[in-house]
Parts: sequence; C-alpha cells; structure tokens
Amino acid sequence: MKKIFINDLTPGAKVDDAFVLSEKNIAQKKDGNNFLHVAFSDKTGKIKGVVWNNVENMIKSIKSGDFVHVKGNVSEYKDSLQLVVKSMEYLSEDSVEPADFLPVTCHDIEKMFDRIKQITFSIETDYIKELFEAFWNDQDFVNKFKIAPAAKRMHHAYIGGLLEHSLSMAILVKKIAGHYGGINQDLLLAGAILHDIGKIREFDYKTKIDYSDEGRMLNHIVIGIQMVHEKIGQIKNFPEEDALLLKHMVASHHGIREFGSPEPPKTVEAVLLNYVDEIDSKINGIRNFISSADQNEAWTPYHNLLGRHFYIGKKG
Repeated sequence: MKKIFINDLTPGAKVDDAFVLSEKNIAQKKDGNNFLHVAFSDKTGKIKGVVWNNVENMIKSIKSGDFVHVKGNVSEYKDSLQLVVKSMEYLSEDSVEPADFLPVTCHDIEKMFDRIKQITFSIETDYIKELFEAFWNDQDFVNKFKIAPAAKRMHHAYIGGLLEHSLSMAILVKKIAGHYGGINQDLLLAGAILHDIGKIREFDYKTKIDYSDEGRMLNHIVIGIQMVHEKIGQIKNFPEEDALLLKHMVASHHGIREFGSPEPPKTVEAVLLNYVDEIDSKINGIRNFISSADQNEAWTPYHNLLGRHFYIGKKG
C-alpha cells in the first residue's frame, strides 16, 4: 500500500515508496560515465528524476513501464520538483495495488455493471438478448469490460471509464429513443453498449493507459466489429440484416472518416448513436477539464483541442 503520492511531494521530502517508472533515458556525465534521466508516476501525477549511482545494473534490470520501489530525496531543479534517486528496485505486479497508479472511476464498478446488465435484460428482441447473454457469460470479456478505460486522454480516461461511458450512453438511449417514432430501440441500445468494446484490447492499462500493439495496428472500431461478429456467430438464427446494421453502428459511431469511422452513419439508429456518443464523451471530457482548472478563477485555461476557454463562474 502506497504511503505517499506524487501530488503530496514537497522540496526536501524523503521518498521510500512504489511508483511506475514511466520514463528511463540514458545520458552521459562529463567524465563519460552513464547516468539516468527518469520519470515516475502514480494516479496523482508525474515527477522527473535523476539516478547517479548503480546505473548499469538499473539499465539491465528495470525498464520503462515497470513498477519500482524508490528511495530518494525531492529537490527543486529549474523551478520544478525532481526526485534524486538513491536506490530503485523492480516490483512485481502482484505486489502493488493497481488503483494506486491509475486514475479510477468515482462510481462503484460492480453497481454500474449490475445496472447495465439489468438494462440488457429489458431488451425484448430475443436474439439481441441472447447476444448480450453470450457477452455476459464470457468471464474474460466481463473482467476487461469492467476495468478498461474509454480513452487515453480525452474522455473517461480512467479505470472503469469504458463501463461508465457505455452505461451512460445506454441510459441516454432509453431517454431519447422513445421521443422518435420508428426507432429500433433494442438495436440502438445494443449499439450504445457495444460500440466501444474494442477498447478492452485497444489499450494497455496495467501501469499506464497507452495503446496496445493491436490497438495501434487495428484500432477499437475494427477490433469491436470482430468481437461482435464472433459473438453473433454463436447465436442461432441471428438475422443477417440486423447483424450488418449492428456492425455498421460500430463502424460509423465516430461520425465521419476524418474522425476514424470507415463509413459515416447511414441509418437513423447509427446517426442517433453517433450523437449520443458525442454528447457523453464531450460532456465528460469538458467536466474533467473544468475540474482540473483553478477553481478560484472564472475561466479555465484554453482548451487546445476544443479551441476555447470554459466559464466556471465568478466567486464571491
């Protein structure tokens, strides 16, 4: 169990705790001997550091992404905190608590999963209900679906983020679909819950959230279509047209090719899915951005991707 987190560190503090070694770069002293520029992270942030001694052994025994036990002192260097490392030892994954090193949803994961299952139990179309039974009976899928992030940075970028995002979209679909006539609500609901399932394999999320090799080469849309196709193959008499429509929703949920969808939405359900996804992801991302800003200021810093400041409100 960690005793101190990065956002608690101050100049002069002594460190004797576990971190993720997020960066490790070899450099040379003036005398030609090696030293290390390093960076450590936990769920609260990141700190740069330097290693002067026992460098050759650390080069061989520890790599970026490993959990490490670090002893050292915090100093100030160029107006930033720096951890001067005295010793650094490899830690196995089973000796640490992953929640100490990655941000985690503020909601109860088991309660969210129970709720999303209850929503699928309300589906009236037999073969779509059977499709979800196939997913929920796949324990490996369930374990990953519960903890996977929904993104690396922009929205729901934390453990449990994919489940939180999928549940939120399912609830929105239940509220919106009834407003319009002629909507295949069961199919839209399936699209809302399954549109991002490829992210359980697109990302690695043991020590930090980053893309897996499969994620970089295929991306979650391609992976998700594969996963849906495989599960549909287990359902007897699943209609070919509805299978195609569901896979189309996965393929088109980013809306346009420039945003990563191989095809734009071409059914009313796919258009609705795209906008529900846009609503939920944008609101989550903006709220997280606002919460990270100085709450004593009326405006946030400039959001580079969205191209604007956000108004927090005047205090006092």
